[in-house]
Amino acid sequence: MLAGCMAHPAPEIATPTPDLPEAFFFAPDADAQTALSALMPIDDPAYSALADAAIAEASSLAEALARIDSARAGARRAGAERLPNITADGSVRQTRINTNQFGQAGRQGFVPREQTTYGANITASWDPDIFGQIKAQERAALARIDAASAQAQGVRLALLAEIAGSVTDWRVLDARAAAINADVAAAKQLASLAKVREDAGIAPGFDRVRAEATASSSAVRLAALDSERARLIGRLVTLTGQDAASVRAALDTAAPILAPNTPPASLPSELLANRPDVAAAAANLAASDTDLAAAARARFPRITLTGIIGLAAFQPENFFDEDSIIGTLTGAIAGPLLDFGRVAAEIDGAAADKRAAFAAYRGAVFQALGDAETAYGLVTAADEEARLTVSERDQLNRAAALSETRYRAGLASFLEVLEDRRAADASGERSAAALGRAARARILLWQSLGGDDSGAGN
Repeated sequence: MLAGCMAHPAPEIATPTPDLPEAFFFAPDADAQTALSALMPIDDPAYSALADAAIAEASSLAEALARIDSARAGARRAGAERLPNITADGSVRQTRINTNQFGQAGRQGFVPREQTTYGANITASWDPDIFGQIKAQERAALARIDAASAQAQGVRLALLAEIAGSVTDWRVLDARAAAINADVAAAKQLASLAKVREDAGIAPGFDRVRAEATASSSAVRLAALDSERARLIGRLVTLTGQDAASVRAALDTAAPILAPNTPPASLPSELLANRPDVAAAAANLAASDTDLAAAARARFPRITLTGIIGLAAFQPENFFDEDSIIGTLTGAIAGPLLDFGRVAAEIDGAAADKRAAFAAYRGAVFQALGDAETAYGLVTAADEEARLTVSERDQLNRAAALSETRYRAGLASFLEVLEDRRAADASGERSAAALGRAARARILLWQSLGGDDSGAGN
């Protein structure tokens, strides 16, 4: 038996910590001390209200929390295996025998043909776990609690990021609508001016028609935003578990103007501690390691101690007599002798699971690294785009105002005024969308760096 125990030892599987760069390629200066929460729209009352509702009602988070409860139950079950198991049983047994097999005594009636036995037992059994298999299984179950908790945190962060992104998209629609409304007002003002000049006979009626067409075009763009609003409301209903009226009421609250903050500095090494998916993968790796240890310990014999105390009698009235008390104390040892490779196959399977868990852990680490690099790069690019589009908007608005002044003075044609106005109108929407992308990039960065408790459930 001892030779069989050593026949298939557990393989050694190296699980080194992946090498990470010292800094992110697109990261800001290390002097940036912005809080991670500043990347989220925590000052927006709509985000706060919808995030709190989602934490309380979202089905995706409830599912993740249920998995934690399941993992905890599994850990309690594994821990209970290290304690004695005590059971109770009762029985009534009736036996009918052939009395002839007892010879003369049976034929003369000294041996009853039918016999009823009454019994009750309390049985206690315990595995002292000398070789640590049960303890290893308990450690694996505890590691799976950590994995489930980290996965739930990942679901929570993804949920908050989705809500923040949807609320930001709504605010971008508000900014675009404000820009389009300004365009409509400017176009109507041009149409009014053209009408005055038309009535005075110093400009053709075609100028007024073109100005009115420009105003109508802007109104069409404004109406097109309603379909995007409907999509966002539906998305937030799914995320928060709230009805559409409640979501719309939250979104109708006033919000600060989009003004993205400086992104915080971070280090790649911090991802190992901050990212929930990395933490979950590390916990699963720890669980697979202890699963392998438990599988390897199955090579060794198991010792079981069993004690039974009970009552047995042939008549109910004698059940509690002193002579009815019986007891048994047993020590047993059992182990693999010739299992035709069953234990070895379990060890090989557990080793393969550990290699897979390590590969998943490495994948999670580099996924986190790639996500953070992407997010920092997007923030840098989006900030530059926003800066340029805002500058373009201001310049084109000044050009449109100057063109209108020149038109009033008779120094520019109405066509020049319309072209400058169209360019200014388009720049307003572009700048609003660019600022929205900059805010969106920060939400992605918040999630990529591991997030925090930004505005929900606090």
